[in-house]
Formats: sequence, C-alpha cells, structure tokens
Amino acid sequence: MPVLRSRGRIHKLHESALGGHTPPPFLSVCANPKCASGWLHVWRSRTAPVIEGGWSCSSGCTRARLTQLLRREGEQPSPSPTMHRHRIPIGLVLLEKGWVSHEELKEGLDEQRAGYSGRIGEWLVEHCGLEEARLTQALSMQWNCPIFSLKETPSEQAVSAVPRLLMEAFRFFQVRISVTGAVLYIAFEDHIDHSVALAIERITGFRVEAGLVHGSEFASAHHAQMRARFVPTRIMEAASMESLLEALTSLIEKEKPLDTRIVRVHDFYWLRLWKAAPEPAGPAVVPAAGVLDVLCSLAAFR
Repeated sequence: MPVLRSRGRIHKLHESALGGHTPPPFLSVCANPKCASGWLHVWRSRTAPVIEGGWSCSSGCTRARLTQLLRREGEQPSPSPTMHRHRIPIGLVLLEKGWVSHEELKEGLDEQRAGYSGRIGEWLVEHCGLEEARLTQALSMQWNCPIFSLKETPSEQAVSAVPRLLMEAFRFFQVRISVTGAVLYIAFEDHIDHSVALAIERITGFRVEAGLVHGSEFASAHHAQMRARFVPTRIMEAASMESLLEALTSLIEKEKPLDTRIVRVHDFYWLRLWKAAPEPAGPAVVPAAGVLDVLCSLAAFR
C-alpha cells in the first residue's frame, strides 16, 4: 500500500473516515505548519512530545513549534503598572464613603509627598484610626472584586496549582478550589493582577476567581501557603531568545511530555509539562506527580 505524503490529502481522508471529528492522536500529522515530512503519527515510533495538543515529529519541529508559541506570547501586550490609573483613587473612595475626612486625606497625601513610602491606606489605618475592614472594602470597590473570608489555612497536604516563585513574585496565594473542582480562588492584598489570573486559567484549566483578603490576614495566609506541596519547578535564565529556544527544545525532547502548555506572565514564560496523562475529567485534582513546571526569563529573576 503506498504511503500518502500529502498533508492536505491526509487531513481529507481522516475527516471523511471520522465524520469530520478531530482525528485521534495516532492519526495526527506534525503540528509544525512548515514541516515537510508529511509523516503520520502512526508511522513513527516517536509518540511525543506534544505541545498544546500538537504532536511534534522531530526536534527541529519541536523548536519550530516553540518559536511560534513563544512569539505568540511575546506579542501579547504586557500590562504596565500604570494601566489601572483610570480607577478611582483609593483615597477618594474612602472620602466618598465618609470613612475618612478631607483633613485626614490631605494629611496623608502630604506625608506621601514628604517621603512616606507606604500606601495611603496603610497610613490612614495607622494614624487616623481607619478600620482595616473599611480599607479592604474600599479596595474591593476600587477593583470590583470580592473579599475572601479565610476560614482555614491551606493544608500542608494540598498541592498548589501555581509555582511557588510566581506566588512570591506577584504576592498572591491560593485560597481554595471549589468542591466541584471547576473554580480556583486566589487572593491578593491590595490589588488584582488580572494577567496572573488569566495565565493560571490558561495553564491549569480552572476558572480563576481573584479577590482580596484583609491586610492583617494576608501575610500569615501567604506564609501558610508556602507549606503546601508544589509541582516540581525548574528555573531557566537566558541571555537571548535563541539560547532560551535551545534550552527548552533540549528539555522537551528529553522529557517527551504528553502535553505542554505555554503562557507569558509579565516578564516570565511559564511552561507546564505533563509527563503522565492529564486527568480526563478536567482539573478537579491538582497534579503532583508526572508534571513539571518551567519558569523562564530573558533577564535575571529579581
């Protein structure tokens, strides 16, 4: 029987045979759109790696796929710290609610101009008797997000859905996973980083709900989260995109993951490699074994 080498012809045969549904992995072709081999998965002894659902037939195609996906992530706009400036300043929210006076707010702003390095809300709590609960409530109004009640601290047996380094770098923690396993709740102290929340959604498959906790609770809960178990993580620092591509290609070719997902989180690239089959029912259980996280940067971690 002759071997069909035309990629377009192969796809048409599969679609006809399978009623238009996506063909199973062993009938798939290489996911690199510029691959010239036309090899079907079933005709190769190589069954991995798979990157974002697409099989790679060679190390060259793995590198090409990584180039494509890292370029995709690199072209996404990275939110700057100034992007939330359109929000009503927290001092005005507090003033509008009647929780601070004009004089107290003016004094706090004068202290900031004079060199006070903390946040205006902290100063008002420390020097004007503003209740912490009121400050958190005002922040939730400013960011249009919920306030989470911490009824229990994270268990040491729990497996974090997020790498430790990301939680430390962006100051948040995993509060809980819903009973149904569909929603992951994460908490920040005084703002919501939507880029972080979106990256977690894309990697884990959870729907992420981000909110705030009271400032006095945040530090202890964040520290408690560090006792959780984490997916094994590797850190890569590269001087250029070329060297990063070489390192990632080598890693993925060595590990041969059954799937890989890639997202950008501000200045980092986050890859999660599934070396064992992902849970077929979805992300109800955070993986502990058979999974590897890779955090990459083109500059030194700060």
